[in-house]
Amino acid sequence: MKHNSNLKTQKRILWLTGVLLVCFVFFVIRISVIQFIDGERLSREAIEQQTRDRMINAKRGTIYDRNGKQLAVSADVETVSISPITVRKANERELCAKTLAEILEMDEETILDKIDQNTSYVLIKRKVEKEQADAIREAGLSGVYLDADTKRYYPYNNIASHIIGFTGADNQGLLGIEQIYDSKLKGQYGRIVTARNADGTEMPYKYDRYYTPEDGADITLTIDVSIQHFLEKHLEQAVVDLQLAEGAAGIIMDIKTGEILAMATKPDFDLNAPFEITNVEVQEAIDAMEDEEEKSRATNEYFNKLWRNKAVVDSYEPGSTFKIITSAMALESNVITLHDSFNCTGSYQVAKESIGCWKHAGHGTLDLTGALENSCNPAFMQIGARIGQENFYNYYKGFGFTQKTGIELHGETSGLFYPEGSFNEVELATASFGQGPTVTPLQMITAVSAVANDGILVKPHLVKQITDSNGTILESYDTVEVRQVISSQTSEIMCGLMESVVSEGTGNKAHLEGFRVGGKTGTSEKLPRGSQKYVASFVGIAPADDPQIAILIILDEPPAGNHMGGTIASPLAGKILYDVLRYMDMEPELPEGSEIEGDVIVPKVTGMNVTEARQILSQSGLRCVVEGDGDEVNTQIPSPGVSIAKNGTVLVYTGDARPSNSVEVPDVTGKSFEEAKSILENSKFQFHGVGIENTTQGAVADTQSIAPGEYATIGTQITVEFIYP
Repeated sequence: MKHNSNLKTQKRILWLTGVLLVCFVFFVIRISVIQFIDGERLSREAIEQQTRDRMINAKRGTIYDRNGKQLAVSADVETVSISPITVRKANERELCAKTLAEILEMDEETILDKIDQNTSYVLIKRKVEKEQADAIREAGLSGVYLDADTKRYYPYNNIASHIIGFTGADNQGLLGIEQIYDSKLKGQYGRIVTARNADGTEMPYKYDRYYTPEDGADITLTIDVSIQHFLEKHLEQAVVDLQLAEGAAGIIMDIKTGEILAMATKPDFDLNAPFEITNVEVQEAIDAMEDEEEKSRATNEYFNKLWRNKAVVDSYEPGSTFKIITSAMALESNVITLHDSFNCTGSYQVAKESIGCWKHAGHGTLDLTGALENSCNPAFMQIGARIGQENFYNYYKGFGFTQKTGIELHGETSGLFYPEGSFNEVELATASFGQGPTVTPLQMITAVSAVANDGILVKPHLVKQITDSNGTILESYDTVEVRQVISSQTSEIMCGLMESVVSEGTGNKAHLEGFRVGGKTGTSEKLPRGSQKYVASFVGIAPADDPQIAILIILDEPPAGNHMGGTIASPLAGKILYDVLRYMDMEPELPEGSEIEGDVIVPKVTGMNVTEARQILSQSGLRCVVEGDGDEVNTQIPSPGVSIAKNGTVLVYTGDARPSNSVEVPDVTGKSFEEAKSILENSKFQFHGVGIENTTQGAVADTQSIAPGEYATIGTQITVEFIYP
């Protein structure tokens, strides 16, 4: 019996050992799976269960103009979030929802729904201003958190909107420089990691871990906000005055460096409200649509068009402005000289095509200077034939027209040229005077700058340097010379030819007394031909004897009948150049004894005391008229940075005095120079006289820029043209 009992005991031990061994193997396998296969996932889930991780936005870098003026800055705001579990555990569900709804101007039910979520973290609202954030703090709500955040702000609103771009709700760049350099500007997110108890509520602050965000880099652009202002001011007025159906565009570029000093497209938009439809007619039309998909499509089309940078994205036939390039090609190829003659009868036969000149009676016999001054198509068809198809295309490519410039903006196009094998005799003839191939405004001004820059093509660019938050330069961008297209000798000849176009030819309305300006006008008809839709343009350089800047103006779809580049684009370019050249401290060379000394830039005197303001204005050659009885200047007219005639008047308002909206413009026609000046200044307008020769003696006012009887804002500059009867 004892033997049997021992045997049974041994069997039981063996069975138990086997069971234990199986269990041991099972646990080893299970632990291995947990450790090596599911370990990372389980660890992550444990951390998520035991902690709450809040992201902290980094401060986005500042965008500056070339002189250090802030174009895009980040203001301090806060993000409001909640821990629903903590709010409910504190029995503050209704109180929290009601308080946050009142302070943040949100729907209370929406917040209640968020509080009822079974999660540890819910975002309530981003970009909360300091006043609202402080009110939430004072309420002392449980489970409500305020984290540092930033909000993008654009001090100049619409200025350079297509260049700067804007950001979205998450501070990501959506357009322009903001988008292109988003990775540089946005910096690195920070974090707050908070430990939680088993019930999901947070542990004391000593268990918090804070990871500091890293501020984004700052970007300095090549644009000058004052030059940008001059360009935009005149383009905006042109869109209204000339009734431009498709708006306008303009570029001002440093010829020698390729730096873009200004680039604008009109109409534009407010960077602080980029998703706001400001066109009342468009908004009403969209509101009238019943189908939601149709509304969405129309809205998207509106913004895509509004945000489109015409200066970089759109292509157009350059028209007669391209004759600058054709002339440079021919001179460099030695197929013509300045003394060669070309006959214009009003048309020119190419193969089976008879192609007309804009002057139906013809220009007769012209040399190259005359052909360019008179913008004669038959002469340039003859010049193009001498260049030849292959040589023409090689130079066309050399000037950069077949590829993108590489500027730091999305959406740049490269224009269109004829497909291989399709560039024949007729196509060469029309291309020679700017019809057929299409180019972008940026390509055109870059090519003309090469003509004026000793023949060297430089890459246009918008970014000057990138710096960190301490001002240390991380990256800098210097001039990039692409290639030598023509010789310096040809370049010098072309600058002289362009100057003669402005002084004697179709570009004479861009002529500025005392300044040497060169350029060329252009008028091209959009496809399909006969649509009566045109693009008027002007491209110019200044000073012509030592080119520093180039300017290109594009006026898109002016009314037929008033669509010629020489009529509407060249005078506009002249006005802009005058403001810009004076701003750049380039003094006009006026006839000795002339009493017209040009314009001056109005300095800023707001915030100064009256005595100091008088002194500053006097030093600038301006008169000061004080309105009100206060000691400090609260408003000035004209605004700082505006160009007005020397010895003009600046109105400064003090105390409770404020400028009235507008006054009636007096009639000064038939008056002498002194009388007209006195009448306009006494009416609180700026006076600017043109047409004066060596002396004002005997000069009589013939026309004025704003008609008598119309109303204009106080401080508006009125240009009076004088004649000598």
